[in-house]
Amino acid sequence: MKKIPKFRNEDSEREFWSQADSTEYIDWKKAKRAVLSELKPSQKTISLRLPEMMIEELKLLSNKVDVPYQTLIKVFLAERIKKELQASR
Repeated sequence: MKKIPKFRNEDSEREFWSQADSTEYIDWKKAKRAVLSELKPSQKTISLRLPEMMIEELKLLSNKVDVPYQTLIKVFLAERIKKELQASR
């Protein structure tokens, strides 16, 4: 096994691993699964144009379940994505 070099910063490490074969540096057969319960998924802000009536209806629904309407949109999208992915298998 090769020794993993020291990196000046994350950018140099990212550049290194984008070109290096990790199997030359890490014995993946000895790897163990880790649970990172405190890790929050990264998020990206997008702009989405919706009809005003749809937004008002979402707000009504979100008030019924006591969650912000943007959170409700994420829940709806996640459920649909899961359903579509399962259907395509």
